Amino acid sequence: MVEHTRTLDFKIAFAIGLGTMIAAGIFSLSGTAVAAIGSSAVIAFVIAAVIAGVTAAAYSEFASVYSENGGGYLFCSRTFEDRDLLTYSIGMSLFLGYTGTTAFYLATMDEWVVRFILPESLHFLPHGTAGVATALLLGILNARGTEESGSFQLIVTGAKVAVLLAFIGGAFAFRGPSVAVGRFAGNFGGGPVDILTISALAFITFFGFSAIAASAGEIIKPKRTVPRAIAASILTVTVLYAFVIVAMVNSPIPAEVIAQEGETAMGRVAASFLGSIGESLIVAGAIFSMVSASNASILAASSIGSLMGTRGQAPRRFSRIHPDYGTPSWSVTTATATIVALIVVFIALFPAEGGLLAGLGLHLGLNALTGFATLNLLLPLAVVNVALIYSRRRYPDITRGFRVPGVPVVPVIGVLANLGLVYNLPPKGVVTGLVLTGAMVVAYLIWGGAPEAEELFREVVSETPPTTAAASEAEAAPEAGGFRVLVPIARPDRAARYVELAAALAKVSDEDPIVHVLNVTQVPDQTPWESVQDTAKGRTERIRAELDENGYGVDLLIEGHTCRDVAFDILQTARDDDADLILMGYPERHQSVTETVEHEAPCDVFFADKTTSADDLDVINIGAGGGPHHQAVLPLVNALGQLGSDLHLINVSTEKEGTDEASGTTLDALESVETTQVHNVRAGTVADGLVETAAENGGVLVIGASRDRWLRQALFGSTPDEVIALAAERDVPVLVYASQTGVSGRLSERLFPVARYLRKRLSRSGLKQGSSPDWN
Repeated sequence: MVEHTRTLDFKIAFAIGLGTMIAAGIFSLSGTAVAAIGSSAVIAFVIAAVIAGVTAAAYSEFASVYSENGGGYLFCSRTFEDRDLLTYSIGMSLFLGYTGTTAFYLATMDEWVVRFILPESLHFLPHGTAGVATALLLGILNARGTEESGSFQLIVTGAKVAVLLAFIGGAFAFRGPSVAVGRFAGNFGGGPVDILTISALAFITFFGFSAIAASAGEIIKPKRTVPRAIAASILTVTVLYAFVIVAMVNSPIPAEVIAQEGETAMGRVAASFLGSIGESLIVAGAIFSMVSASNASILAASSIGSLMGTRGQAPRRFSRIHPDYGTPSWSVTTATATIVALIVVFIALFPAEGGLLAGLGLHLGLNALTGFATLNLLLPLAVVNVALIYSRRRYPDITRGFRVPGVPVVPVIGVLANLGLVYNLPPKGVVTGLVLTGAMVVAYLIWGGAPEAEELFREVVSETPPTTAAASEAEAAPEAGGFRVLVPIARPDRAARYVELAAALAKVSDEDPIVHVLNVTQVPDQTPWESVQDTAKGRTERIRAELDENGYGVDLLIEGHTCRDVAFDILQTARDDDADLILMGYPERHQSVTETVEHEAPCDVFFADKTTSADDLDVINIGAGGGPHHQAVLPLVNALGQLGSDLHLINVSTEKEGTDEASGTTLDALESVETTQVHNVRAGTVADGLVETAAENGGVLVIGASRDRWLRQALFGSTPDEVIALAAERDVPVLVYASQTGVSGRLSERLFPVARYLRKRLSRSGLKQGSSPDWN
């Protein structure tokens, strides 16, 4: 069995929802809304938020039951298992909704680029050119497998919020708080129909809550975290949007000019508040927000396409994972092509005015594109509300971490509200959406679909091969306690050598040794983690096969995990299992994984090159001086010496420094060993002396990681990195040791270079007075 490790906590889930909502909607629709109904735009946005909140509650309950990626499509598929056409229609509508939303974002971005960035000499380019180019770029990046860490998501969302706060602050500073409130209070306009029309357009800005539910498979404690993150993000963005409307109402720009500016009005208003610098800030923030939200929507669309391919409701190749990039490249490509087609049709060929095919008399434009995208989001949301009522009746005993109050009344209100918004959408967008969705349903009926991946697997493999006794024994978890060594393995063919080395290192403890072998298959952001389960299982079985025929004298536990962050998985496994030691290889492709484990491990860590084996521990070479990591490894080296390893202490004096590291401290730490051979050598660098002497002595060279945590220029530190490079040339096996670093450890690590410098200065003064070292 392969486990999946979740990596997203509440703050990241909150940032995902908030960051997805802050996009083209607020930057483009705020001007349109204020021009149409003035301060009543706040009411329109609040109505849209409340309607979104009702359906978001249904999403929260489903996410607490099905804590997997997939969002509305997954929920409907699990609820209406025997209604294939319905679930296909939901999936296809959501796919068109996400791609339509992305097209809306990028088409809006294109307007901002033309209005504020593109030189007039290039205005001859067809509208939508920048949007199409950006869509193609994002498609290529996602097909190749981009990664966004949780920290990056927090930074991006924080930057978006900061831009909006700067805009709001500029308005209040320009008018003054009391005047700003007064102008807002006296500028309400529009009737109920006008307000609902703006609400229908504004709904697209709140659909970002679905991104949280769609990521439920990656969220830690989803039954509790998903509802909280959805509620917090909707509430926060509603408050932000309300203040943006207040700021827009207080603009010195006349309403007719704002109406003429349309989707780029916010940039013009920012210039009136904050000058040219403020305008540049808002323009940059708006474009950045639209691009980042577009990337999130492409991820969502390609994920749905991949899941539909797995279920046989889309061509099988949609679920195919690229062998090099690990992404559903067919699904990403299809989503990108759909986005490009929508931008070209709605913006370039049939815009609201003019266009390349103006002679045909068909005009769509950005407003119709908004209606198209929103329609294909609202219809599936209405079905999700119906699915909640059906789920409560069909599965009354299922465990629900969160329960929507007032069922079935609240979901029915959600359905009616969603349909009410559909009624108020731009008619051209609604008609276009219904025609295209209907055409796709007819195409599916003609095609007939394909078998689900699970059904196909059962056809090819009639029965599961029996589990061998050895495999069962390997699956069994060792008893609690013992000296636990966690061994992350990336390449199965190296498993045996690393396990032997781990078993040898574990012998220094009086407790029973337990070696925990872990293989983590990384899941790209574009790929549903379920799609790599078979790959992860295959790797785990290969490791088990490599270790099956050998006896290591330790309890052995073998696990396979899938995770979007390999380093997080390793560290979390070490914490959960109370590991005493981590043994892993040098980075060959992903240095960041090794770097993170080195800095954040909850226990000591050994890094071994691909040639180091247990036999090399018969002879151990270690330097005479070093920082806190060097001092921390000495007890383990001392224990290995007591078990019979030959210890060689290498004291290097460099020609540049003219002095040696004091070996007395190291010798004192090794006093329990009967014989420790000391080698006083002179060399051009410390690394030269260590490697050359270790090559003559044989065995392994043990060094401590001494990286400066402030200036991260190297992986383990300048000298250790140099040692590793030289050792590879001389075929000298090297073990790099990093001790668990707490607050005091970090302090001593940073003070160590100062102490070493003073010691060398004092020693150098002694040499000038006539003393000289005794060289071998």
